[in-house]
Amino acid sequence: MIRRKPSLAAAVVTATALTLTACGAGEAPATDLTSVSIMAPFLEAQPPSNDGAVQKKFEEFTGKDVNITWAPNASYEDKMNITLASSDIPHVMVVQGKSPGFVKNAEAGAFWDLTDKLKDYPNLKTTFPEVQNNASVNGKVYGVFRARGPMRAAVMFRQDWLDKLGLKAPETTEDLYNVAKAFTEQDPDGNGQDDTWGITIPKWGALGSNSPYDIIEEWYGTGNRWTEKEGKLVPSFETDEFLEANRFVKKMIDEKLINPDFATFDGTKWNEPFFNGKGGIIVDVDSRVSVLINLFKQANPNDFQNKVGFVGNLKGPDGKLHAHPTDGYSGFLAIPKTSVRTEADLKNVLEFLNTMNGKDVATLFNNGIEGVNFTVEDGKAAAIKPETPEGKAVATDIKSYAQLGTNITGNNFYPVKQASDYEQKVYDKRVEVMAEDLKSAVYNPAAAFVSPTYVAKGAQLDNIVADARIKYLAGQIDEQGLKDAIKLWDTSGGNKVKEEINKLWQDSK
Repeated sequence: MIRRKPSLAAAVVTATALTLTACGAGEAPATDLTSVSIMAPFLEAQPPSNDGAVQKKFEEFTGKDVNITWAPNASYEDKMNITLASSDIPHVMVVQGKSPGFVKNAEAGAFWDLTDKLKDYPNLKTTFPEVQNNASVNGKVYGVFRARGPMRAAVMFRQDWLDKLGLKAPETTEDLYNVAKAFTEQDPDGNGQDDTWGITIPKWGALGSNSPYDIIEEWYGTGNRWTEKEGKLVPSFETDEFLEANRFVKKMIDEKLINPDFATFDGTKWNEPFFNGKGGIIVDVDSRVSVLINLFKQANPNDFQNKVGFVGNLKGPDGKLHAHPTDGYSGFLAIPKTSVRTEADLKNVLEFLNTMNGKDVATLFNNGIEGVNFTVEDGKAAAIKPETPEGKAVATDIKSYAQLGTNITGNNFYPVKQASDYEQKVYDKRVEVMAEDLKSAVYNPAAAFVSPTYVAKGAQLDNIVADARIKYLAGQIDEQGLKDAIKLWDTSGGNKVKEEINKLWQDSK
């Protein structure tokens, strides 16, 4: 780590120097872009094959030789930084977020500013301007953002338990408490044992990570990471609603309505208590609904249709729906100036990305190859069964190629046809519920702004409050201890962060 910092600085200086040289010499002619190099993460055990069917189709659709350097998702950030410090930088890089390293490089001129350029390309001109603003760095767009559904928060519950106890699906946070209490105390599985609890929460301390804590806090009206109070932006944890929300969660923990090992429970096992009849509620992304249903289906294909119920966001104590959205994106595709040196070359790369975001490639990345791993039925992509070795290879590879998809003009591919009418009905309901909740979404008003102080020490600062929140919920400190931690955040650099964020906010108006 110590040795990498000078290299990163050198990469920035080199990129900036190259840019200045190009500008000073006048516009150079475009290079013949017959091949495009890309760096991207892969999520499977092995990266896709360079001569696989998906790769060949990708090159056919774009008319380019495409050289992709795949790096493991778990170590992608480190690999990206090493690449930026090298002499072999690709034309396009997947950047997974506004990390301190990326922000410093971007503001130093290492990546092209695309703010006023994307509008000239129909497949790059976003139909989600709010999300593009969220993905910007203080209003400047340094990449084509990778769209993700902005509304995903849901409450999943054991429908069979709810039915047995004669309860209704929760609509409010008070309902959530009542259902959790019934699931804990009223023997919902009918085995005569006191062996169930209401809600399962895994170890998840980070602030602003879309955790169950963040979601519940927003339902209580804290805002989303930041909120406006008396004409200023303040962190959500500096609101009265934050304390009220955590009192609510702590009450459920104290009454044993939440798994007692919440502070250490392994998140990779989150489904197990739900499936095994121990914990009856999960607050997470709505896609988990289908995962849970599939677990019951695998266990008993003849009896899985009444096990999982769900609703979207819940109304808070004020009677209002403060729905919790994500920022709506997961990183972006950025273009380094070291490898793309002139405006003419940039246009070539943007034309390539424009083609890459058309229907043909979007379908390839998200559905696969028609006739190989899927067919189109009723406007939906239906998996071909039984699966062939060729189809399996394509289905596996697109899980990584999907990391190159942006969908910034919406989903330009086929929705997936579910395996049964029941599962299709559930999926359609999920889409409907999330679309309705989106109307009440409370976005982070500071998502676009990058505070220099926060870049330098934000992780350490947030850890102060995150640790205190868990300790408070676990009963290791009292509410005054939580308030003291918030004050420590302020005096350790938080006040400077607030000052910088508010100046950026005011300047943007």
